[in-house]
Amino acid sequence: MRVPKAIVLGGYGLIGRACLRALSRSGFDVSGIGRSRRSAHAVGLSVEWIIRDIPTLTVEDWRTILDGVDVVVNASGALQDGARDDLEAIHVTAIARLVEAAAALPVRIVQISAAGVSETASTAFFRTKAQGDKILSSGAQDWVILRPTLVVSQDAYGGTALLRAAASLPLIQPRVLQEAQIQTVYVEDVAAAVVESAQGRIRSGTIADITEHDVHDFPDLLAKMRKWQGWAAPVACPPIPAALVLATGKIADALGYLGWRSPLRTTALTALADGIRGDPNTWQSAGGSACRSLDETLALLPATRQERLFGRAYIALPLAIGTLALFWLLSGLITLIDPARAMSVLTERSVSSWLIAPTVFGGAVADILLGFGILWRPWTRHAALGMLALSSLYLIGSLFAAPDLWADPLGPMVKVLPGMTLSAVVWLLVEER
Repeated sequence: MRVPKAIVLGGYGLIGRACLRALSRSGFDVSGIGRSRRSAHAVGLSVEWIIRDIPTLTVEDWRTILDGVDVVVNASGALQDGARDDLEAIHVTAIARLVEAAAALPVRIVQISAAGVSETASTAFFRTKAQGDKILSSGAQDWVILRPTLVVSQDAYGGTALLRAAASLPLIQPRVLQEAQIQTVYVEDVAAAVVESAQGRIRSGTIADITEHDVHDFPDLLAKMRKWQGWAAPVACPPIPAALVLATGKIADALGYLGWRSPLRTTALTALADGIRGDPNTWQSAGGSACRSLDETLALLPATRQERLFGRAYIALPLAIGTLALFWLLSGLITLIDPARAMSVLTERSVSSWLIAPTVFGGAVADILLGFGILWRPWTRHAALGMLALSSLYLIGSLFAAPDLWADPLGPMVKVLPGMTLSAVVWLLVEER
């Protein structure tokens, strides 16, 4: 008997991983598609990987990939335009090419969209998702569109990471987006819906929200997450002004062009403020299994010490990166503003004159480059290692050129060590998925 073959686009993403596992358990021969070989191998699943950048695939590329494939699950996507993401390319152009390639093939396409998509929505994410859904529904022969609400998972990424971090704030729980109405769905219920669709148990042409029945306001959702993680009740619940929330979103948007995919970008905040709601009845009427409530989901995911450490680390990491960037940038700029003062430290200690200017100016430029480098997401880990290396050179050099500085009451050399520790922490914690 022939084993059905499925491919999962965005297979190492939050939902894609769950789909890979669920389809594999259900007897499918599964392959994943994604652009990062490292992220694909980090998933730890024994599946075939096609390492390609999905938006760049042509119609002919898709025809080759789809040869012998029975089901395509599209779990790829991006929240907002940025240095690494183009919403139009991933949500619209890629779908159009896929649909054209699959037009004459006996393949079912299962599209994982999002609850609330509309071509008139308030964010480009929802608008482009809606355009992709429309292309699929009007052009494909066999298709199902699934629209999950806020996905809760044992893995922490994007919105699930943000909830964990916000619920982990020491002593306080901010009152923010108080009018927002949110429904959630367990990631395994999304994966189960994909399997039911892939197996043909859901009729072609079905468009359904995948969600629990219960509705939560955002502060209640945070409170549930905080209780689940095992933190004590907050001492205070200060209101967060809307202007501050907006400013945070704008800063996160700017960081998006440096390669950071922050869940605090304006798209995510706008989506939360508008509410994330869905109707579970359409899915159940189509024959799909009911989704678990948030309480049932959290009961299946017992919080551990690792959960609590992650929540706090997620808060600490951007603070560490920002502190290092500021420190190294100021260190270099202050030296360039008054290089004579910096050179006098070496001149007074009889360092060879030919070494002084290159050391001072070279060090200042290196400091500035590292300060900028740690802010550029693809270079962050390399910059952190560079900070460790350069700090080590400064310490070793000081032992020969200015050993007396180690005994200085203000501790200019000893204070380098905490900065090196912070660099090491960033190097250890920065990870894509």
